[in-house]
Amino acid sequence: MRNFDPSPLFRATVGFDRMADLMDRVLAADPAQPTYPPYNIEKTDENAYRISVAVAGFAADELNVEVKENALVISARKPEEEGKRTFLHRGIATRAFERRFHLADHIKVTGATHADGMLHIDLVREIPEALKPRRIEIARAESGGALVDASAA
Repeated sequence: MRNFDPSPLFRATVGFDRMADLMDRVLAADPAQPTYPPYNIEKTDENAYRISVAVAGFAADELNVEVKENALVISARKPEEEGKRTFLHRGIATRAFERRFHLADHIKVTGATHADGMLHIDLVREIPEALKPRRIEIARAESGGALVDASAA
């Protein structure tokens, strides 16, 4: 595995501590990370995303979707069955799970739907007006050094 040294980035940046922490988590991630349940992450628009999780065997009331501390947490738990069932083959896993997705700043969860064994979670990037690019008018100076309003010219 390659080692990545982020120290050169810190010389020219301020406030990117979270990014460095995220890179540390990714680089130190356990390769045996659970793969259940399978999921897709899809970009549906320039500022919209959808996470689809295969949750076959779970009803909507057995699923839980939460956002806490910039993390989307999806979990599920089956209630205890009252009767004893005998399976000849059990290929549909209905074991409890918890899956976490770290969300970037300004990513908001807009809704979740459960249909046909799939849980779909829609997200959107909402950039505040204060962070959007804006054009700054440049005032022109007259020959005497006084400023002239550029919009009046």
